[in-house]
Amino acid sequence: MLTINLNLTSTLCFGIAFFIIGVWLKNNISFFNKFCIPSPVIGGLLFTFISLILRISNTININVLDTIIPFFMNVFFTILGLNASFKFIRKGGKLLFKYWILCGGLALSQNIISIIMAKITGVHPLIGLMCGTISMEGGHGNAAAFGSTVESLGVDGAVTIGLAAATLGIILGGVLGAPVSRFLITKNNLKPSFNYNLSKYNNRYNLFKKLGLTKENSKSINIINFFEQILIILLCMNFGELITNIFYLKTSIIIPNVVGCMVIACIFRNISEPFDILNLNFSLLDFLSEVSLSMFLIIALMSINLLDLLHIAGPMLIIIFTQVLFVLSYAYFICFKVLGRNFDAAVMVSGLIGHGLGNTPNALANMNSITSKYGPSEKALLIVPLVGAFLLDIFTLPCILIFINLFK
Repeated sequence: MLTINLNLTSTLCFGIAFFIIGVWLKNNISFFNKFCIPSPVIGGLLFTFISLILRISNTININVLDTIIPFFMNVFFTILGLNASFKFIRKGGKLLFKYWILCGGLALSQNIISIIMAKITGVHPLIGLMCGTISMEGGHGNAAAFGSTVESLGVDGAVTIGLAAATLGIILGGVLGAPVSRFLITKNNLKPSFNYNLSKYNNRYNLFKKLGLTKENSKSINIINFFEQILIILLCMNFGELITNIFYLKTSIIIPNVVGCMVIACIFRNISEPFDILNLNFSLLDFLSEVSLSMFLIIALMSINLLDLLHIAGPMLIIIFTQVLFVLSYAYFICFKVLGRNFDAAVMVSGLIGHGLGNTPNALANMNSITSKYGPSEKALLIVPLVGAFLLDIFTLPCILIFINLFK
């Protein structure tokens, strides 16, 4: 069988090509459009299934350059940090706190479920935990980091199982989040909280302008302005990665680079904002955020080897799908009600399913897919990224460490 290792150029070519194909399929196949499946998920899964067929037929083995995924992740979270003004958090108010508590409850419940199902299926509790909060809400970064810790305790295969669970979670979170939100919106005939022009307010920058949360940029986009924004992003990424590395060397506690990048960007934004030091172009930053989000999702999905997922033991699949059923039930019956049973709540449910099963980019992709069809939700776009990418770790990291120590 011929093995093809895609380099940076060819990986980006395939990624962009299948993203465009995903957009075309979504626009031309009513199922995808009706259920609001994100275009990167459509294109990425198409590539993955084609790759699977080529492998099974013993024809070609295509390996994607997945080392570029962290770069797009860091860019995306850095821009989220630059958008995270403290006045945004204040605007979130009680709803942000409710969503945060709900996500904390989800993290605790996922670990409890994983332990119970591990005992029922007869596998080691720590293997069960690798299919819980670690991989579902934590994603690939936590799966690799905590999987190594679990393996150091003598439990073999923890990293592989964790990464497989995180991969399956990304797929299911991307496929299921938007349809559940769509069902809630149509069933309850929900509408955005203000009149909108969908073509005018379909991104965070224009939405925040309407809400008075940001200023009109004084400069149009030109090469100087473009490189200014890129420099700010790269500086925040470099300092964020440096801080997380130093923190690890001093404490031996692993913090994902994306968290460091987002925190540094948030501090940078909020220290400079009162003095008007930065000339942030939010229209350009929003565009770069969407590009990095799309590239992360599609390359992450393209890098999946479905044959690896086929080797997951039956008990692991049982635990994972039990988690999925719980997250969907929790989001539909509890979270939607607690969050207010309105349009914002329905959009936030799609985000919770996205990062509850996969990661924050999944949540944003789900919400973008819903809001591009039904209208904007300023509260969801403010609250879900803040909680899913940063505040949630205040609950999940201690929760994970406590459970590991209880069942080691």
